[in-house]
Amino acid sequence: MINNKPSDQDSANVEKKKILTKLNKTEEEWKKELSKEQYCIMFEKGTERAFTGKYYDHHEEGIYTCAACNSHLFSSETKYDSGSGWPSYFQPINKEAIAYERDTSYGMIRTEVLCSNCSGHLGHVFTDGPKPTGLRYCINSASLNFIPKAEIK
Repeated sequence: MINNKPSDQDSANVEKKKILTKLNKTEEEWKKELSKEQYCIMFEKGTERAFTGKYYDHHEEGIYTCAACNSHLFSSETKYDSGSGWPSYFQPINKEAIAYERDTSYGMIRTEVLCSNCSGHLGHVFTDGPKPTGLRYCINSASLNFIPKAEIK
């Protein structure tokens, strides 16, 4: 089950459609390439329910990539069990992989995490993570794909 973004953000839809063209893809092209759940999460800023995503309890070595554009985002070496029900990482694979935006939805102030290549919504970052960074990147499984270590080129 997916929780859609709040209705008070409807005015942001017009601006988000412009972002969808960053990789020269239209909204309709993204909808054809992604599952309904992936599109809702990545381009309508939805979220998956805790403990339901395919990667929240995933322990294989490799690299987690963006489900929309395949950019490398996180290494399994930085993944940890935060107890939140979502895949959690203490840092991205590199500084350029992730973009950040202020998110004031649901009456909270949070930092949204986006793929810097396609602007797809990944999740949020919090300051209650482990050392060495103290950060917890709380990411939707539907926003990710995985490349096993043996297949990394």
